[in-house]
Amino acid sequence: MKIAIRGHDVCEKNNIDVFSNALSNVDISGLQLVAYKSFVGFDYILSSITEEKAIKLGKDLKDNNISIELIGAYFNPVHSNKEKVYNGIAIFKEYLKYAKILGSNIVASETGSYNDDKWTYNPKNRTEEARKIVVNTFKDLCDYAKEYGSLVAIEGAAGHVLYDVQTLKTAFDEISKDNLKIVFDLYNFLDETNSTNYLEILDLGLETFKDKIHCFHIKDCFIEDSKAPVQCAVGKGDFNYREILKKIRAYNENAILVLEGTTGEDIKSAVKLLKDLWEENEVRK
Repeated sequence: MKIAIRGHDVCEKNNIDVFSNALSNVDISGLQLVAYKSFVGFDYILSSITEEKAIKLGKDLKDNNISIELIGAYFNPVHSNKEKVYNGIAIFKEYLKYAKILGSNIVASETGSYNDDKWTYNPKNRTEEARKIVVNTFKDLCDYAKEYGSLVAIEGAAGHVLYDVQTLKTAFDEISKDNLKIVFDLYNFLDETNSTNYLEILDLGLETFKDKIHCFHIKDCFIEDSKAPVQCAVGKGDFNYREILKKIRAYNENAILVLEGTTGEDIKSAVKLLKDLWEENEVRK
């Protein structure tokens, strides 16, 4: 098992020295890299990532023993502003091109919403038209990624176009590319209609995608029946992580667990909890 964390949850956008120290302080060496949110000199615009910059950042990360488990370049493929869509796809392709130089080979995005920058539920999200746009977009990205030996990862969410395990599987099969993987975020699939069924949703996801899952986003939340879950730091909510990790471990003993949304002093306690429960499952095996 490997624990990683989304970079901008550890510290504000800064230089490699500050960033490396912040990671060391929370006993994490694995990173979900969103360069334009973590490092000075990178912005979410075309050509901000170049070969020269990628080589320098990749070397800095390696020299500081930081491994890149996933690169994030999230964009909204159904945004009403087509220029934003074009730019989002182009930036994603730039990260696919330089992924290996940065120290990874996989770039991820969620699937967007017709509510544009809000990324929230819209009835149009759940239409065949929306799914076809996402399918065609990610087919193109997978074809482009193949040129550079890179992988594409897709992540579903209840408020987005691919809103549950079943629709994610339908799109995954329609895209039908060997270099497409899944980022599985259990919390993302929850809303006021299903939050108490989170363990069943995890079971379905594990059985559906198996070895197609590249990593798991690790979050926690407060759950109240018939109400939307409210996210909180891992270990402080209602998720039964003993059971969650038991299920994940049965599927993959080398699973990558990526903390998202746990910040500050809560990071250390979350890391300890995950490690302790993972080892506990080893003892009980």
